[in-house]
This record gives sequence, C-alpha cells and structure tokens, in this order.
Amino acid sequence: MKKGLVKWLGLTLAVSIAAAGVWNGPPSAHAAGSGFSDVKASHWAVGAINKAVAKGYVDGYTNGTFKPDASVTRAEFVKMVVVAMKLDTAPAGGKWYSEYVNAASAAGLYAGDDFANNEAAWTKVMTREEMARVAARAIGEKTTEGDKWMYLATKTGLIQGVGKGQIAPEGLTTRAQSVVIIERILTAKAGGELDTDQYATAAAEIIWHGTNIFTVMPEMFVTPESDWKNKGKSSVEEMWNEKNMTITSKDGLYQAKLEALVAIDMADPNDPNRSLLGDMNTLKWSNNNEQMTNYVKGNTNTYVMYFKGKEVFNKDKTKYLSRPFAAFQVAGFGSNDDAAYAAGKLNTSAPIYRNQVSDMPAIIIPKSGTVQGMNDIKIVLQTPTSSNARFMEVDLLRLRGIQ
Repeated sequence: MKKGLVKWLGLTLAVSIAAAGVWNGPPSAHAAGSGFSDVKASHWAVGAINKAVAKGYVDGYTNGTFKPDASVTRAEFVKMVVVAMKLDTAPAGGKWYSEYVNAASAAGLYAGDDFANNEAAWTKVMTREEMARVAARAIGEKTTEGDKWMYLATKTGLIQGVGKGQIAPEGLTTRAQSVVIIERILTAKAGGELDTDQYATAAAEIIWHGTNIFTVMPEMFVTPESDWKNKGKSSVEEMWNEKNMTITSKDGLYQAKLEALVAIDMADPNDPNRSLLGDMNTLKWSNNNEQMTNYVKGNTNTYVMYFKGKEVFNKDKTKYLSRPFAAFQVAGFGSNDDAAYAAGKLNTSAPIYRNQVSDMPAIIIPKSGTVQGMNDIKIVLQTPTSSNARFMEVDLLRLRGIQ
C-alpha cells in the first residue's frame, strides 16, 4: 500500500541535486563568517548555513562555495549531527566516519536494522525519510513503525514540505537541507518552538497509516484518554485500524480496499487535496430529499472525508453490489434537529454526490453544531449487500462518544 499511495499523492517529487562530488571526509575549511559565492542573501537556507558554519559542524570549500544543493551521504549527515549535538566520540580504526557512527549508535540515532553498517551503505546518499528518522530520534521520539518517522519529524516541525502537501520521502538530502534540519534539532533540544507545516504533516500521516484525519480535523476526534490508554495505545491517532483497510466478505466472494481516508478542510482554498472533489460548482450534499438540491459550495465551515478506494473483486454480483469504491459508514456526528436538516440545513454528516446519491465516496461534516451524545464515533467499511447473513463491517475507528 505504501509505495502506491506515495505515488498517488505525488509525494515522490524529486529534490533538485546540483552536480557535485561526494565528500571523502569533511571538505577544506572556509573562513567562518564570510559569504559564499553560491549562497545569496535571498537563499532559503542562508541563515542556517551561516549558523552551521559558525558552530563548526560544517565547512565551505576552498573555492569560496558552499554547494548547498550537493548531495549528502548517510555518513556525512550523521557526522554533522554528532558534531552539532556535541556527542562524545572516540578514535576508531577503519573509515573516517567510524567514530561518528559509533557515537550515533550509542546515542540511539542509528540502529543496526536501519541499514547495514558497512561502507557500501554509509556512502549512499541519504534520503529525506532517513534524515527524518535520525532527526526525530535526536529529540527523543520513538516508534517501532518504520513508516512513522516522517510523521513524527513533520509533526514536531523538524521536517517541512518541499511543496504544498509534498514531502518527497524518497528524495535525496542536500547540504542546505541538512543544516536546516540540524539547526531545528538544536532549537528543539534547547526548548525552542518550531513552526510546523500542516500540509506536510497530513501527507506524512497518510504514508504512516492511511489517513490524515487526526492532522486535518483533530478537534472532531476528542475522546477520554482512557479510551485509548486502556487499549494499550500511546495516542488517539493509534486508534486507527490500518489493518482493516481491506474488507473481505465471509464467503470470500467480495473484497474492497481503502487506499486512504483523506480529510479536506473546506475553509482552506489551498488544501492540497481539494482536487479530489473535482468541480465544486456541481457538488451537492444529500438530506434524503430528492426534490432538494443542496450545494456543497459555500459550506466552508466543514470538513469533507474522501474515501479513496476500490473494489478488488466481486465474484457474485447477484449477492454484492458492484461499485468502484469501498462501501463505508461514518457515525457520531449527528443532530437532534431533524426538521432543520430536512429543510436543508447542514447540521449533521451527510453524503456528497454529483449526479446521483452514492456516486462519490465522500461525506461532509460541519465543524460545529453536531451532537455526539451517547453515540460512538464510528468509521467502518462494509460489505455492499442487502442480506443480513452476508453483511459485515470492520472498524477503521471507534471512539467513545463525548458524554
């Protein structure tokens, strides 16, 4: 799921890399405090570059350049982090980077299962995902899920996007990016505040577990801490059941897959996922009255949940309705004012459609005014059948309703 999902979101945007040789150890020193001919005052990383050179964990080149777009190997990045964090090092035989690798291992920045501890691995150019892993560990973040590191790094402000909603996890790391990230590590460790890129965090959350709802609309998923702590979870985000994103009927005749549940903030005209909805002028929401036409456009104080998925197979279309996406249900965002809803007031979650109800895999939810009451917040996948014997549903999320 991960690779295809990354490609679909456009997250594999290549990072521009200037032609440059790979270090054989640190480059020759360039006088700290002087300018570099290839780093203008308007360069996006000029502040971090100047700080990094002044602190002595990176240098320029003897020809007066810094080569901000030159690629950085795993060994080079680890060396810079170790020196910048002033970790203890001890002389070690072998390659120039051995003492820094040893220090990184002792500090928990590198683990043996990240990649092999040999020259072939350490001299490879570091990806942004690998950089995120080291950076998150450097400020004390922990996880056993390999695809969560980018989420932790973006959520804490260590990593930002390379474009609107683009994080390029497989993109290569540059010298400029390296010093910017390391300066953020140092700021975080000193107790400073870091700006976060919500679009990048939302994209990273999708890569992690297949949805961005906890980044885009967190206030809609408030639940007592005991709800997730009693289930052995460390946060409400971990209540999402990624393993249930594929549903297979009990008789094995039907299967559907949810590739991603994407939340879209309708108050944000720059939300990078608005394109999933197509022409906003023709999009409608249903209040179960076929005589009424209720347009989505103008309802900005709302979120849309878009269920991007597909039917994997349907071996008996007489038993299961064939549709291009996975059947779903969302509950827990209702209203006690049925009359207002019937009159065309969007005061509860409602399906979105374009030409006929159920032709789009999406619902719209008001940001305020819904009543959870005694009901659980529930997001499920279902088998599309009218038979009680064949019907089943699997929980993607179930939270206790706010009492």
